[in-house]
Amino acid sequence: MATEEPKRKGVSREFTAFSFLWRFAATLVLVLATYNPSGYSFFHWVWQSDDRGPEHFVAGVIVITGWIILFAATKRSLDTLGMFLGVLLLAGLVWLFIDLGLLSLGSVSAVAWVVLVCIAALLTVGLCWSHIWRRLTGQFEVDED
Repeated sequence: MATEEPKRKGVSREFTAFSFLWRFAATLVLVLATYNPSGYSFFHWVWQSDDRGPEHFVAGVIVITGWIILFAATKRSLDTLGMFLGVLLLAGLVWLFIDLGLLSLGSVSAVAWVVLVCIAALLTVGLCWSHIWRRLTGQFEVDED
């Protein structure tokens, strides 16, 4: 006889568009905190600092840990082929937006911003793929390691 897990107040296990957007926002924060063309990023902070100390080390470990978590989740869920197809889809969407006149890549900075948002989008899809797959097919993905 199966017993249901008690439902915690205010916590939903259902994957929603808000769940995806929340993960996208968190991923975008990590990507843009690592590097962005504005000059306010971990990369710029370390590069422009004359004396690097423990605060740089701790921040670096946090940034690297975030990247490893996101990349490992994306690699595990999408694999190399899925990541390649995701890159192709995002490149195609950028091309379409440029062709429609919705996006202009007139400067190196603009290209960098678009690439950074695309990286965040790909990592977010990788992070959410098992939820998306379950919604599309009704099948659960499980690790057999």
